[in-house]
Amino acid sequence: MSMPSDTQLIQSRLYLRLFPWIVCALGAVFYAYEYLLRITPNVITYELMQSYQINAAALGNLAGFYYYAYTPMQLPVGLMMDKFGPRRLLTVACLLCAVGSYLFAGTTVISVAAFGRFLVGFGSAFAFVGVLKLATIWLPPNRFALISGIATALGALGGIVGEVALEKFVNDVGWRSTVLICALMGIVLAIMLGTILRDSRHTQRRAHVLINWREVWHGLWLIIKNRQIWLNGLIGCLLYLPISAFAELWGKPYLEVAHGFSSLQSAYAVSTLFAGFAVGGMALGFLSDHLKNRKKVMFFGALAALIAISLILSLSKMNPVLLFLMLFIFGFSFGVEVIVFAIGRELSLKSAAATAVAFTNMLVMLGGAIFQPTIGALVDYFAGADLENATANTVVYGAHAYTMAMLVLPAVLMIALGLITLLKETHAELSYDHT
Repeated sequence: MSMPSDTQLIQSRLYLRLFPWIVCALGAVFYAYEYLLRITPNVITYELMQSYQINAAALGNLAGFYYYAYTPMQLPVGLMMDKFGPRRLLTVACLLCAVGSYLFAGTTVISVAAFGRFLVGFGSAFAFVGVLKLATIWLPPNRFALISGIATALGALGGIVGEVALEKFVNDVGWRSTVLICALMGIVLAIMLGTILRDSRHTQRRAHVLINWREVWHGLWLIIKNRQIWLNGLIGCLLYLPISAFAELWGKPYLEVAHGFSSLQSAYAVSTLFAGFAVGGMALGFLSDHLKNRKKVMFFGALAALIAISLILSLSKMNPVLLFLMLFIFGFSFGVEVIVFAIGRELSLKSAAATAVAFTNMLVMLGGAIFQPTIGALVDYFAGADLENATANTVVYGAHAYTMAMLVLPAVLMIALGLITLLKETHAELSYDHT
C-alpha cells in the first residue's frame, strides 16, 4: 500500500480545517435565504395591497402568517435538532420554503398566499437553530455569543442584499416573477444542503442516536420553569420587535411617505439598517464575551436604539445623510439581541442547549407574530376617514398614520430597558443551578 504524498497530506489537513467552516457557512446561507424571504413583503407592500385589494391590517396579517408557523415551531425544532441532527431537517426545511414561495407567487387567492407564507415560516423555523447546532458540532464551544452574532450577521446579509435586489427585480419583472425566482433558488440550495452537510465530525455515516427522553423532558421542564429564561426571552422579544416591524414590513413605506424617499432610496435605507444589525451583532456579541458582562452591553445597546428611533420618528425632515446614519446606529444597537441566545444557553443544561436556544428564539419571534398585524391595524386606525374615500389602487396612508403607529417601537424599548435591570448577570459562564 502506497503512502500518501506530502502534498496529499497538506491538502487533507487543509480540507479538515476548512470543512467545518464550509458546513457552517452553508447553513448560514440558508439562514440568509430565509431572511430574504422573510422581508419580501416589505419590498412589495403596495403591490400586495393592490393585488389582493386589502388594507394595512390585512397586509400585516398576511405577512404575520410567516410568524404564525415560525414561532410555535421553535421548541419542537430544538428537540428535533438535538435528536436527528441538522442535515436532513435543513434540507427538507429549505424545500418547504421553496414550495411556500411558489404558492405565494402563483396564486390570486389570498388564503392560498397566506398558506404559502405559512409554509415559508414553517421551513424558516429550522434555519437559525440549525446554524447554531452546526456551530455546536463543528466549531469551538467558546465564543458562542460571537458565533450567534456572525450567524445573525449573515442572516442580515439576506436583508441587505434582498431589499435592493428584490426592489430592482420587482421593477424589472414584477413581484410574482421575483418570488418565483426565489423559489427556484430554494430548490438549488436544498440540493446543496442535502449533499454537503454532515451531522457529525466523523466521516462515517451518522448512526441512529438513542436519546434518553426522560432526560430531554427533564431539561425542557427546567427551561420552562426557569423565570430568568422567560425574562430573557421577553427582553429578546422586545428588542427584536422594532426590527421585525420596521425593517421587515413597515419601514420602507414609512420612509417613502414620512421622509419623501423614492422606493429605491427606501430600499437602500432599510439595507443600511440591516448592515448596522450585521455589524452590531458581531461586535456587541464579541464585546459581551470579552467583558464577560451581558446586561451592561444589552442595556446600553437598547438605550442607543431608543434614542435613534426617537430621532427618526420625531424629525420628519431629517437630512438624508443623518437619517442613514441614524438607521445604521438603530440597526447596530439591535445587535445586542444576539446576546439573549448566549444567555439562554448559559442558563440551561448543556444537553438541552439547542432546546434552550430554540425556546428563547420562540419567545423572541413572538414580537413579529403579534406586532406586524398590530401596527398595520394602527396605521388603518390613524388613517381615519381617508380610507373611506380610497380606491383599491390608491395609496391613502400618510406620514401621520405611519408615525403614530410606529410610536409602539420606542414604547417597547423603554419596557425592555426596565426588564434588563431585573435580569440576572451570567458573566458569560455556563451555570446549571438557576431556577
